[in-house]
Amino acid sequence: MSILQDIHHLKQSKQALILVHNYQRPEIQEIADFLGDSLELSRRAAQSDARIIVFCGVRFMAETAKILSPDKKVLLPVREAGCPMAEMISPEELKKLKARYPGAAVVSYVNTNADIKALSDACCTSSNAVRVINHVPARQIIFTPDGNLASWCQRFVDKEIIPWNGYCYVHQRISEKEVQQAKQRMPDALLLVHPECRPGVIDLADEVLSTNQMVEFVRQSGKKRFLIATEEGLISRLKRENPGKEFYAAGTIKICRNMKLTTLEDVYLALKHEQYPVHLSEDTIRSCQKALQVMIACD
Repeated sequence: MSILQDIHHLKQSKQALILVHNYQRPEIQEIADFLGDSLELSRRAAQSDARIIVFCGVRFMAETAKILSPDKKVLLPVREAGCPMAEMISPEELKKLKARYPGAAVVSYVNTNADIKALSDACCTSSNAVRVINHVPARQIIFTPDGNLASWCQRFVDKEIIPWNGYCYVHQRISEKEVQQAKQRMPDALLLVHPECRPGVIDLADEVLSTNQMVEFVRQSGKKRFLIATEEGLISRLKRENPGKEFYAAGTIKICRNMKLTTLEDVYLALKHEQYPVHLSEDTIRSCQKALQVMIACD
């Protein structure tokens, strides 16, 4: 049998579900039961009756699935696949910030590790961050860890946002100069920008959208050419799902190294040996669930 057949057989025999983030390799995207961004995949994990969830992404995503499905076995195929942005803030640093602003609520991007979610009043995604901030009753909001997303949200809320100075190194590398040059080369193309980008790049955008919002926008748009300012894995999906349309990186191609670590062999081994399960304490799960339920309710 081929490795694809082996994966399919193991998935069926072990009652497993394969969740895949939009930034994964094309061949991993193609074996997904569900392909999407953090919010969609979090929901799929919670709604599934599968015994095992194989999460092809990075650690905070697999942790989120475990938090929402504590009775399921959640596997991260590559143990080392972490998110550099999630690691830019520690629980100790967040506790110090909370002590400086005792009246503030903490809203943490879902791109955080479980120990940060556990200290947060609410979590959010890039697509519902503004709604979450408006939903939280506090007038001061500590926002972790992405300073660019915090800056984007500040444009739309009448609250004081206290940002942590973290960032996604992939989106941070997208420069205004290269985006302007791409727009000059293709003036008829719509520029879609992820809100993790720098404010100057966001100012150039025709639309500022999460990855799943980009997928839906492109599907419904009558336009034929698009410049995409996010990780290149999404461009692979857009090309595959929209064969009559053209997609180009808004500048040089940007790749998340950790998102590209997962291979078909890793998925096969995760299923075969049920290896690299996510383990979280019951207290951590309970604390995180409260924050994640706000995120889900605000969609």
